[in-house]
Amino acid sequence: MKKILTLLTVCVCLTLQTNAQNNIKALVGGTLIDGFSSIPIRNSVVIIEGERIKAVGTVNTLTIPEGAEVISTEGMSVLPGLWDMHVHLRINGHSNYGRWNQPDYLAILGDVIMPASAHQLLMAGVTSVRDLGGNLEESIRVRDRINSGEIPGPTMYVSGAFIQKRVPENLRSYRWEVHGPKDARSKVKKLADAGVDVIKMIDQDQMTWEELEAVVDEAHRNGLKVAAHSHRPEEIRRGLKVGVDSFEHTGLASAPEYPTDVMELIKERTAQMNLGPLFWTPTVEGLYNYEYKRDNPEELDNPSWHLDMPDTVIQDIKNSLKHPDRMGYFQLTPVRKPTLERKFNQLREAGVVLLVGTDSGIPMKFHSQSTWHELDVWVNEFDVDPMYAIKAATYWPSVMQGVSSEVGTVSEGKYADIIAVKGDVLRHIEILQDVGIIIKHGKQYK
Repeated sequence: MKKILTLLTVCVCLTLQTNAQNNIKALVGGTLIDGFSSIPIRNSVVIIEGERIKAVGTVNTLTIPEGAEVISTEGMSVLPGLWDMHVHLRINGHSNYGRWNQPDYLAILGDVIMPASAHQLLMAGVTSVRDLGGNLEESIRVRDRINSGEIPGPTMYVSGAFIQKRVPENLRSYRWEVHGPKDARSKVKKLADAGVDVIKMIDQDQMTWEELEAVVDEAHRNGLKVAAHSHRPEEIRRGLKVGVDSFEHTGLASAPEYPTDVMELIKERTAQMNLGPLFWTPTVEGLYNYEYKRDNPEELDNPSWHLDMPDTVIQDIKNSLKHPDRMGYFQLTPVRKPTLERKFNQLREAGVVLLVGTDSGIPMKFHSQSTWHELDVWVNEFDVDPMYAIKAATYWPSVMQGVSSEVGTVSEGKYADIIAVKGDVLRHIEILQDVGIIIKHGKQYK
């Protein structure tokens, strides 16, 4: 008997040791929204082994490995980690854009500002982001430090510098001018060789056609997709003609809707399924919510955006927000706000695949709050189906970025990027403002 007990003890210890070494976790009991738009799985079980999802089922169909760390998700919605497809880690809510380009802030950009922004995004349940426009060296370094596990943050897909026709001198640290097609190719090749994940192009209506073709062709030649601004109708026309991969924003103008010819071009493009979906990141909530936040600024005091920021920077940002009604950036916003829903719906009705992105970091927009705000406007103001909105923040971004085999859904074999919130997220999308469990690549951060 003593020998049997000894053997059993050894077996149990070995099992526990093996499970500990494999870092096995089990999320048990919650309602799983897997990202595929299927019916939610009640009483779900998700087994995580190391960085990846081992199995998905229910408490009645899936056996929890002995010795696994059991994490209760009872009463919670479980879903893939969120994506934000349009952020700017180099800025973080300050009312004065130019402040981030001053020498004292540039000196701490890569070691303080961008890592803090990344950490804040992660703690908001955002496990993947596209950083569209930043200083090249710092963008690559911060991305790689996150990927190596040195600092916390979402998986980053960075563009480095903007590509555009003309750039004011004070912005040239993160925006590059092009002078002819040869120079355009050279600039894109330099970004590609540095290791960026996407090319960000703006003001394409100001480029020559040869320059525009050179940017897109060189990007595609290097296996990179092109995200382009869509503030003006001609940017859209030319972007569609040259074959950009995604459009950003809904326009700076106060025109009530997109012109008829632009909509016809968009519909013609979405009808060409051999080219794949046409992706669009409308970034509406920063404008939509401005007047409310201007008149109800309590949320600006939320300390979530203080995370990892030096006290001097926190105070500087606070001081800049004393008069939100005086910000030049937003003076046209009350006129533009009524156009946002109409343009959003024009795109949706035309068959565009909309992606959740926020322009996070612009004045009064903090990385710790922007993503859930965008989802809230889609669902509660624009009457978007919650499942559609969640898919636009999980599955479709992974498809756009070409990594849907690795992330974007809670399914076997993929990285364990998973969040959970108390309550029914399909009924109350705003509960995403307080994410209770955050797991990225199998590591639990909250």
